[in-house]
Amino acid sequence: MLVTKNEIYEIKEFIDSLNSEKESAVIVEGKRDSAALKRLGFTETVLEFHRFGGLTKFADSVSCHKSLIILFDSDRKGKYLTRRVIEQLERRTRIDLSYKKKLVQITRGKIRAIEDLDGYEQFLYGVAGFSY
Repeated sequence: MLVTKNEIYEIKEFIDSLNSEKESAVIVEGKRDSAALKRLGFTETVLEFHRFGGLTKFADSVSCHKSLIILFDSDRKGKYLTRRVIEQLERRTRIDLSYKKKLVQITRGKIRAIEDLDGYEQFLYGVAGFSY
């Protein structure tokens, strides 16, 4: 994967910005997505959609969060899940899609699945000041 220095810094800033969202929960599809975020230094709450056993149980469980940051994949399934989660929760809690859009901008569409972010781990080690 061809990665620019600017892209590496923007990914680090992206993770730092996610970590600053103390009252929000990040929602991903599964455990590989969650693991990829953690390897890049994400330390806050990550909820894995597939652990809830369905949309209704998921919606009931997460509506207590002030804000939900949805980071589903950019494939057909991820777009479908995003649409369904918004339909279920838009009146119950704030839904934030800005981080998903920002990630697409940073990677110029190279990252279509959140688990693919772990490809940046090796590059982040070379960034001055980056630490876990």
